[in-house]
Amino acid sequence: MVTNKWINGDEDFSEALKIRETVFIKEQNCPVSIERDGDDKSSIHLVLYGNNKAVGCGRITFKKGYYKIGRIAVLKPMRGNHYGDLIVRLLLFKSFKMGADEVRLNAQTQALEFYKRFGFNPIGKIFMEAGIEHISMKVTSENVVYPSDCSS
Repeated sequence: MVTNKWINGDEDFSEALKIRETVFIKEQNCPVSIERDGDDKSSIHLVLYGNNKAVGCGRITFKKGYYKIGRIAVLKPMRGNHYGDLIVRLLLFKSFKMGADEVRLNAQTQALEFYKRFGFNPIGKIFMEAGIEHISMKVTSENVVYPSDCSS
């Protein structure tokens, strides 16, 4: 059974932080100073559960003029079960339900095609963050896509 929980940044989102630490800090060698940024307290965090165990996470941050999703992570043993796809769907749905006209993210370039499936388009140039190539992407409420297949 798959369930999820939304957590405000002023509440206890330690389950999300534990997943992010495992994926970003330990697995991808992202420095703590980059992974733990100043947006956590003002964000809404999502924790996804598979069989009552936290398996993935993401967050929505409110920026001037748009919403930004990020910190999307799935624990390595749980990958291949479409949890990443579900996390992005939930983050997008919630963002647009809360009134977003545009949602942005900074995608690792290796995940570019994954995000394009949802209607995201690259904006700007490739940049380096934590030693990993990224590109900014955006999708509007008019061109968001919820793919019929769940390959993630």
